[in-house]
Amino acid sequence: MDTNVSKRLIMTFKTTDDKSVSLSIDDPREDITEEEIKTAMDLVVSKNIFAPGGSDIFKSVSAKVVVTDTTGYDLVI
Repeated sequence: MDTNVSKRLIMTFKTTDDKSVSLSIDDPREDITEEEIKTAMDLVVSKNIFAPGGSDIFKSVSAKVVVTDTTGYDLVI
């Protein structure tokens, strides 16, 4: 049996064509704060460096850390 726990910070934004788009960061720091996440998201919006589908990101919507606990099994048949 093989076990793996992973964490991912998912930041969701709204584009100018009213679609949601997410950026994810694997293994965020354990001590990351809401303020740091908000600052990073504001920077993504203000610098306008991403254009998913040709649309600009114009608004931060949400952020969350997702923890995934995966257990693999070695099935010998």
